[in-house]
Amino acid sequence: MKKKQILLIAMVILFGFSANAQWKKNKANADTKIWRYDIECEGIAKQGSKLVKVWSYSKNPKHAISSAMKNAVHGMIFKGYAGGGQGCTSFKALVSSPDVEASHKEFFDKFFAEGGEYMKYVSAATDGSIAPGDRLKISKREYKIGVIVNVQSDQLRKRLEKEGIAKGLSSGF
Repeated sequence: MKKKQILLIAMVILFGFSANAQWKKNKANADTKIWRYDIECEGIAKQGSKLVKVWSYSKNPKHAISSAMKNAVHGMIFKGYAGGGQGCTSFKALVSSPDVEASHKEFFDKFFAEGGEYMKYVSAATDGSIAPGDRLKISKREYKIGVIVNVQSDQLRKRLEKEGIAKGLSSGF
């Protein structure tokens, strides 16, 4: 009898941890779905890649950090960024029309799903730590977190061209 009670308590505790972890993951995904972020050039990267800093907004700093890579890929596809210091030149969005996301909704839902294909085109450029100046509390309940990532823009462009979402570089001539 005692063993059954201990087993039952252990199962309840494990279920509680699992449910809490799933809730946190869903909350991070909900914060990302509204695509609220800023993207800027951070410096020179290797050929075919872009080194960018993504500023993600969230009520929880951990959620902002976890959504940074997804936001970086989304920014390269739909926003681009202006040039600036550190040898940066402006980068035009890979897709010229804002309607593309709605017209290819099924592809982008799958592409940006948790652990989706977008992960093939982005990697952390640091060891995961956030500089003190990149963790800003912008209101009583909201943070703005800057994360530096490396996006393989050439490979991403090729993938979007293959799907017929982005026009090829030679198609404009």
